[in-house]
Parts: sequence; C-alpha cells; structure tokens
Amino acid sequence: MIPMSRIRHQSPSDRIFAIVVAVLVVVIVFLAIYPVFFVLIASFSDSTLVQTGKVLLWPRGINLFGYRQILGDGRIWNGYKNTIIYTVLGTAVNLIVTMPAAYALSRREFKARRPLMFLFAVTMFFSGGLIPTYLLYRDLHILNTMWVFILPSALNVYNLIIARSFYEASIPEELHEAALIDGANHFQYFWRVALPLSKAILSVITLYYLVYHWNDFFTGLIFVRDYSKQPLQIVLRDILIANQAFAGGAGNAGGTGQGYAQRFADQIKYGVIIVASLPVFIIYPFIQKYFDKGVMIGAVKG
Repeated sequence: MIPMSRIRHQSPSDRIFAIVVAVLVVVIVFLAIYPVFFVLIASFSDSTLVQTGKVLLWPRGINLFGYRQILGDGRIWNGYKNTIIYTVLGTAVNLIVTMPAAYALSRREFKARRPLMFLFAVTMFFSGGLIPTYLLYRDLHILNTMWVFILPSALNVYNLIIARSFYEASIPEELHEAALIDGANHFQYFWRVALPLSKAILSVITLYYLVYHWNDFFTGLIFVRDYSKQPLQIVLRDILIANQAFAGGAGNAGGTGQGYAQRFADQIKYGVIIVASLPVFIIYPFIQKYFDKGVMIGAVKG
C-alpha cells in the first residue's frame, strides 16, 4: 500500500495518472470476473428473468431446477469419481516424470541435455496425427482403460521447460557444491535440497497439470467406449445434449413449449459450467500465493 504522506506530496498530474490507472484496473478486473459471476447467479435464478435481461448483478427468483437435474443424474457421480482418479493419479505421474527430468536437463555437466531438449521441443510442433495415435494406443492395450488418460500425457514439454528454467535460474550452484562436499550424489541433492526449494514452481506445474486432467474431454470422446470409465466432462456433455434435444423436441410440439424447455435447458447449461469448474475454483486460492512467483521465476530464461 502507498503511504499517505507519499500521496500528499504527489503532483496533480501524478495523482490524475494514479486515479486513471486505478479506474482501468477496476474495469479490467470487472470485465474478467463478471462473466463467471453472471454464469453463477444465472445458474440458480429464474430462467425467465435471465432471458429477459433482469438478472445482472444479483440472483432473482431462486430456482434450483438445473442443479436438481444435473446432480440427480446418477451418471454424474461416476463421472466425478473417474475424473478425480484421473486427475490425482495423472498429476502425480506428471510431477514424478517432469521434476526429475527438468532437474537433469538443467545440469550443465549433463552433456546430452541440449540434444534431448531439442527432441523434446520437436514434439511441440509435430505430432503423429489422430489415426496413428489411435493405432498406437490400441497396440499398447490402453484403449478403454484409465491409463489412456494418464500415460500419454505423462510429460508436458512446456511445463518441462518452465521447471528446467527454474532450476537453472533460481537454485544457486553453491548449494550443489556444498552438497557434493558433504558426499551427496545427484539423487540425494535433488530430493533433499532442490525439490524442497521448488515449492513455487511445483505449485504452478501442479495447477497446470491438474486443470489439464480435469478438463480433458477429447481423450474420453475418442479413445474410451466404456461409459463407466468416462470422465465428468463427457457426462456433463451428454446431459447438456439430452436437454438441448428435449428443448428442440418441445419446439416441434409448439412455440410455447419450446420457449419453456429452452429456458430450463439454458439453466442446465449454466449449472453444467459451475459443476465442471467449481473444484478448480476451490483449489486455486490455496496455491495462488505460489502461482505468480512460480510463473515469473520459471519465465526468466528459456
């Protein structure tokens, strides 16, 4: 916070500039937050009032029809269970693979680090394509299994580069030299020194991987046919499509029925967004204090 004595000694032009900046920041924050806030209040407001533009800043005519339809569907709890398993286990595998690899590639004495980093970077620009990928997963016998959500995405090259940059820029080499004097090898140094000092970047990468696994929609759509193994995103999609189809069928029966059904279909759509996003919104505040620091540290060097 800026001291009051400093504000009093500012020139009129500096005060005007500070006010303009503050107003712009407030406007930008409002524009960023309001769409999410509107979806939240629209999800439990009267759908008629939402459609007529009477719900702007506060919920009106509380109506939980959308949430009753979503949470009353037994498929959603199985989807939640699957997604939680895929997210927790997948993120754990990601961290187990990414952090040691980033540390190894950050060590200057590792002669193969540049060729390996080049090979990693190539995968960011080229892929085998959907059909070869499908055939590969089939030959690996991971189609219709939980492993198709975990093993193919065990390493994200972008996150690897961020973590490697962190180790190169933020862990003093003197710590490694001191550890060598004490008789520690690279494994001991990584586990006892480097990793405990990596809380900031570890939190950032954990959030990146967690959000990826939580929002993973394409994998279930293409590579999984067993509905009992489908993630939450596919289940919510099916619920949304079913209600949109119901609204369309009501439209064929009559204009009044279409409007009534469409209003509730929109309310279910808002509820689906909240149900899909709420867990990430809950987790983020607990690691937010590390997030900004980790992103800036990891972006110092490429």
